Amino acid sequence: SLMSHPLCHPQLEGLCSFLQLSTCPEPFLVRFCSWLLALTPDLSYTSAAILAEQLFLRRVLSLTQPPSRHLMAALTSFCSKYSHPFCRVLVAAVLQEPGEGAEQTKLMCELVEECLEPHSVQLVLSQILEVPLSEKLLPVLQAVLGRQVRGPPCPTGFLDASSSAGAEDPLSYLLLGLFQEVLPPELLDLLVLTLCQQAPAFATSLSFAKLVMAVLTMYQSQVS
Repeated sequence: SLMSHPLCHPQLEGLCSFLQLSTCPEPFLVRFCSWLLALTPDLSYTSAAILAEQLFLRRVLSLTQPPSRHLMAALTSFCSKYSHPFCRVLVAAVLQEPGEGAEQTKLMCELVEECLEPHSVQLVLSQILEVPLSEKLLPVLQAVLGRQVRGPPCPTGFLDASSSAGAEDPLSYLLLGLFQEVLPPELLDLLVLTLCQQAPAFATSLSFAKLVMAVLTMYQSQVS
């Protein structure tokens, strides 16, 4: 198995090539991903990243229409367990692709909205902020912000590090953690800085204006 006898990187890439995973029929791809999820112990981060590249990179970058039901099922399945290495490989590649990449952008939005774990959503945001902002990336940023769901009202003094509100109202404290995804302060700062710096280039962009309004509305207490 891939796990009982761990393979070095060239061996794993060679095995993927031998199995023709990058071009195999999509129904087989779904079955292969289901098999991967059942492996114990889990794949290493590096192995998962190699498999993400071999299984999906060519397929995603070549999309000229929405992904098929089978491809979407395989992507969703893989991301349910290995979303972080998936983002490291696939999102980085999509960001580096020239042109509009309409289908790739739509796919990224759907994955952000429906599939990725919170820490992987934050990774997507950090990856976007590392490259020059473009019109095609604005919907993805909107999708990321859409994941920052407002939870129940904070217990009084919740944001005060010395507060005992969590102990006084454990249910509210628990619900807040369950329903609210919070951007780390440093990532929020970088997002705001990027939007400020890029504003002149998007002076006529309605999508950019909507994005800025969403940030100001959602983080009004932290943005001055």
